[in-house]
Amino acid sequence: MPPEKSAYALARYSRSPDSIRDSIAWVRTHDSTKFLESFYFQYGHASIADLGHVALCFEGVSELAATEIEDEQLWDGQARSSRYQDFSRSGFVRPPGLDPTQEEIYASAAARLLEAYHAIHKKTVEYLTEKLPRPEEMKPDAYQRNIAARAFDLARYTLFFGIPTGVGQVTSIRTLERQIRRLKTSEYAELREIAGEIAAACAAKPECVWDPSAPAEPVAPTLARHVDPDEHAISSRRNLALWAEQNLPRAGGEPAEAVDLLKPEDTHAEIAATLLYPATDRRFRELYELARSWPAARRNEVIDLALGARSRREELLRAFRGGPYVFDIVMDIGAYRDLHRHRRCQQFRQAYSGRLGYDTPEAIGAAGLSEVYTTAMKETFAAMAQLPGESAHYLLPFAARSRFLFKMDFAEAEYIARLRSGVKGHFSYRKIAWEMMLAMETLEPELGRLMEATPPWVEDPLKR
Repeated sequence: MPPEKSAYALARYSRSPDSIRDSIAWVRTHDSTKFLESFYFQYGHASIADLGHVALCFEGVSELAATEIEDEQLWDGQARSSRYQDFSRSGFVRPPGLDPTQEEIYASAAARLLEAYHAIHKKTVEYLTEKLPRPEEMKPDAYQRNIAARAFDLARYTLFFGIPTGVGQVTSIRTLERQIRRLKTSEYAELREIAGEIAAACAAKPECVWDPSAPAEPVAPTLARHVDPDEHAISSRRNLALWAEQNLPRAGGEPAEAVDLLKPEDTHAEIAATLLYPATDRRFRELYELARSWPAARRNEVIDLALGARSRREELLRAFRGGPYVFDIVMDIGAYRDLHRHRRCQQFRQAYSGRLGYDTPEAIGAAGLSEVYTTAMKETFAAMAQLPGESAHYLLPFAARSRFLFKMDFAEAEYIARLRSGVKGHFSYRKIAWEMMLAMETLEPELGRLMEATPPWVEDPLKR
């Protein structure tokens, strides 16, 4: 059934003594559009929209866009894997709005990164083949796949946000509506365009159908008419950034820790600090201690400013959600792309900038690739400095460090540490998962003892 009709049938089933077969028969002869217009969009019965699901695929979007598309907690989907595909053949997405000179700067830097990616992968395959001979019990094709995957793990540090990828997702109508409204207010023109394309796709018949002989109906035509930009979110983001610029004292300048774990005791101060976190480049600990030192009226000033444009039907911002444990993490963008998949926690990010530098894997030096790698990074960051605003972010290599906030309960922290530290994982997020466990052991010794994580120095490179 089309998603909107499925939602109508299940909603009617919950409101009627009829069987589901009778409810489906009813929906076949009645207009689901009128029902959804009245009960979902006018009366605010939001749970109805959870009953219809839409499958969408985004082809040829940038890695930057893919990251933002996936930033929904109630989201199911996957993007193309950097471990199993050669991205050097795919070209790159050009950010809109560049003049001819900027286009040339961007294209030259992107091409050099892809050249480095190809060279690093080729050299790493040779290095790993020599270092890790094939076990007798392993078939040659399996061995070659494992070596290639591990080489891609290293080469991916020179991939960048402008690399094209594909994303497939299945979401409820309600999540899809929230996603479209959020993307319409993005600072990136590519994502604002994608938001319009999603709405247009919802109003059209599906591109791919399972049964070509069956009559195809528009995917979600009612939704397509009710997806205005999320003005509340964009207003909050803008106002908080201005308030932080005008009111916060000079930043402390402490060195960036990879993993900083807090268990906030003051919820009021925690919410104020979380609201300010994406609007600044400061550590969460600094913002939280500042907020704790303020009188309640000053914390309320931040909170009221964030909620000023909220309408009666809109939920509280994500900053009001969370768990007892707050991990402030500095990690490379490649690691974030993997940890971003953990949706049982609330996630926040600061603006991408490149100011925190980049990571260099130990294997780069061991494979004799230091010069190739360092040159690629230096040239890329120099090119970024010549590009305007958000366009420069498309050149950010996966090696670039940025700051992210993860709020979660203990069960999620235990799960991430155990799963992501395993030998089959990428070494960048394995290190983060290990440090998360160490931080928990320090903060909560009696709970930390329940966590298991594989030390990053324990390796089995031929295991996937």
